[in-house]
Amino acid sequence: MKAAVINFSGNVGKSTVARHMLLPRIEDAEFVSVESINADEGGGNTVRGRQFGALSEQLLLIDSAVIDVGSSNVEDFVGLMRQYEGSHEDVDLFVVPTVKESKQIRDTIATIQALAAMGVPANRVRVVFNKVETDETLEDAFYPLIAYHEDTGAFTLRPKATVHFSELYARLPHDVTIAGLLADPTDPKAELREAK
Repeated sequence: MKAAVINFSGNVGKSTVARHMLLPRIEDAEFVSVESINADEGGGNTVRGRQFGALSEQLLLIDSAVIDVGSSNVEDFVGLMRQYEGSHEDVDLFVVPTVKESKQIRDTIATIQALAAMGVPANRVRVVFNKVETDETLEDAFYPLIAYHEDTGAFTLRPKATVHFSELYARLPHDVTIAGLLADPTDPKAELREAK
């Protein structure tokens, strides 16, 4: 399984979804970061969007990967994917995280349109609704995106693909996974009580 986490917009949770939700669930997957701004964060392989040819070759040699396409490189990545005809076939799943803000929803729709224009079928484009408050309904918070789905059917809509808002994600260091955090034997309550 090779999954690319992508959105033209920043601040939608691409790296969190890629590193903490997909990577632990895809057996033996390599983590590939397509980024230039935060290129030194978090380990794994890092390439720039302009290096799409090298990434394409790398994907041919591995069975499983999670590709985190950073917003500073997404336009290069998509543009070069268009030039490398059929290269989207090397990716099994395009995961598009989104949040409810208007700009991010517009960028999410633009991302889905770009993928559809390359010939990526709807069943390989999955939206993840991110930072959803527990008292919100998807229909209200993401109305334009849901209406776009009803009009075009250009992506797979699964209401259960929802990540509820949690302070945990903002506090989690980039080099620690959720599984790593849960496995940590440290008792922070005990340490706080003992702290002077």
